[in-house]
Amino acid sequence: MRIPIHFIIPFLLLGQIGLAQTAVSLKVPMEREIWHGNIDKQQKRVIQLNNQGKISADTTISLQILDALQRGVDELQAQVEMDSTLKSNDKVRYLRSIEILLRGYTGSLNRRDFPASLAPALIKAFSQCIELDKQNKSFATVIENNDYGVAKLLLDCFKQYLDSNPGMVASRTMLMRKYLTLHPEMIMPELAKNPNAPFADSLIKVALSTDIRKVYDYAQAKNALSERIRNHSDSAVQLVARIAASKSGQLYFPFLDNLLRGNITLGAIDSVKDNELSYFRLMVKTRIEYVQRSLPPYNETANQMQALVEMMSRKARDYFIREINALHSVSNENVRFKRLEGLTAQELYYLAVLGENEIYTSSYTRGVYPRIWQRMAHPRGDSLIMSVNGDYFRKFIKMAAGYNELNDFLGRMDKQNAETMMKAFVIGLEKPRKMNDLEDAVDVADSYSSIMDKNKELAAFILNEVNVSHIKNVQDNNKRGMVIYNLLRILFESADTTKKVDLSTLLGIPSIYGKDYSNLTDDSGRVVQQVFFYGDEDKDGQHSYVSFMSLFRGKPGWRVDERKPEWTTITSTKGKPVLIFANKPLYGEDDPDDKAQNKLIEYMQGRDLTPTMVVHRGHSYHLPTTLRKLPESARIVVLGSCGGYNNLNEVLTACPDAHIISSKQVGTMNVNDPILQAINERLLTGRNIDWINMWRELSRKFATGAAKEKFDDYIPPYKNLGAIFIKAYRKAMGE
Repeated sequence: MRIPIHFIIPFLLLGQIGLAQTAVSLKVPMEREIWHGNIDKQQKRVIQLNNQGKISADTTISLQILDALQRGVDELQAQVEMDSTLKSNDKVRYLRSIEILLRGYTGSLNRRDFPASLAPALIKAFSQCIELDKQNKSFATVIENNDYGVAKLLLDCFKQYLDSNPGMVASRTMLMRKYLTLHPEMIMPELAKNPNAPFADSLIKVALSTDIRKVYDYAQAKNALSERIRNHSDSAVQLVARIAASKSGQLYFPFLDNLLRGNITLGAIDSVKDNELSYFRLMVKTRIEYVQRSLPPYNETANQMQALVEMMSRKARDYFIREINALHSVSNENVRFKRLEGLTAQELYYLAVLGENEIYTSSYTRGVYPRIWQRMAHPRGDSLIMSVNGDYFRKFIKMAAGYNELNDFLGRMDKQNAETMMKAFVIGLEKPRKMNDLEDAVDVADSYSSIMDKNKELAAFILNEVNVSHIKNVQDNNKRGMVIYNLLRILFESADTTKKVDLSTLLGIPSIYGKDYSNLTDDSGRVVQQVFFYGDEDKDGQHSYVSFMSLFRGKPGWRVDERKPEWTTITSTKGKPVLIFANKPLYGEDDPDDKAQNKLIEYMQGRDLTPTMVVHRGHSYHLPTTLRKLPESARIVVLGSCGGYNNLNEVLTACPDAHIISSKQVGTMNVNDPILQAINERLLTGRNIDWINMWRELSRKFATGAAKEKFDDYIPPYKNLGAIFIKAYRKAMGE
């Protein structure tokens, strides 16, 4: 056999690179022809990939790669074959390693950590390793001197035929270190497999700087790695290990940045962690401090800021808001709002903005909001916002607008400051607080209809600022900013009903004013609904279920089947086919609601019963469970609890085409049931859902008194500007 040695001669022909070949006369014994042939096949595969444009779009780079993988590999073959010091078996070992090397290169081509351009370095390093291996010397220095991609491909091709090299063990350790340096998020999982790695201590310190929570989680275990973390020489690692060993570890995490800086001690946290008021107070103080450090000239990001916010939100809901919500029927305000005693204006402020998804209207308007001003020596709106360094100020303004307190809030400052405040409310939305975060923009969108209803002059001011910001982002060629402000402009102009703005056409999204009946039926012409109920200690979910079932039990046109222990099936007996599946609210240990819902979902999926309408009935703290189980098929989603940004975002992520009915507060069965009844009346007759007309009819039922106030908290799909904004933004950004 002759071994062809390819010299690359570039020429352009129909956009491809050609190869000229010469040959060197070299006799190859028959027993090794197959191995040379296998290498040649892999080289042809490389040429094929290049001609398909999969190597590199840059001609210069692709020529260098092909030179290495054609001429360079041919030279390797010749060196092996002509080496008189090698026995036939050794030559086969090296030839097979070359074939595996080429397979590895094409198999990982242009994947993460494996750019096509590593080919020249790969072939050079392979040649160096072979020369060292011939002398039975370690090739570890070659592995050390090359990037991870090259080192990984080399060791993958050596593990079968060169595993006996004295540098193999050290090289594997080096490879692991290279990988973890590139991917620090994998440090702890990999060290858990190899806790005695000689470089473990240095990598644990790297992991601490990238993901403290992960180090904390691994330190909690009782194994060799957790022992290594506890015995680490670094003081920061030792601190995290101490926190992990404590039963109160989660209570320390919100203060981790200050703990690491030495600004607070574990003892200081211990002195307040068992007192809900004192602990919440320390968190508020810490949050205000962290936010101040995030502003110029410091521009620092506190470690575990999210852990602080999550714990503040949890304490705000669990200890304060749910207590005053539960006492909503108590007329004596001193009794109902006793838990708010001792809270400062700033602490009440954070209760409001972090409890948005659960706070009742009366809890806000009669409890938290007025007490903010009562606790201030000089009750000025601008002073309040400055005292919290502007933290969540858009959320606070949105809530004030939604609960008809915005005029009061703005009236508590000079007119010029009020204008500055509202300008700040609108501008800068192109700069998210978090990656791809839309929450601030959605808060602005959500607030506008309330502002338009109560203060048209202020609404005009906001619309003008939106137009100014849109022009600025056009000039800056900021796509995110252009999209956000163009959408806000369109949404705000639509709030003026005299302009008759067609949002669906302008935003390029399906109609928000209704759902065609045909869009809600399955292939068999049925409308399938799923209702999520939850059993509660206070029997709220059980009462809600009884109220819901009264719409169907014994009513003409409906058949109710409650024989299943986990769920009820409701079927229409006249008109169009409608099937409603509702899990029974089951209270007890091991979350029987979750098991019942999962069993129902499995039953429906097994019978091709695809729900196009989903209803959540339950407290806000049950909503995350419903959101996790939302089917993509849902076209109407009724949230019997608050539809804040995070909830709307999750619904539209799971069900992009959904129309969402949500409430500003926790829902009530006295409103939920009439809404569901109105929808089902239309479905039974095969009519399209016209939200505007349906809402007009419902408004007549809730014309006066407390019933009107509760109904007014519900937002129909065509007025749900937050949901409309999210849909339109994703459409405009191509998401």
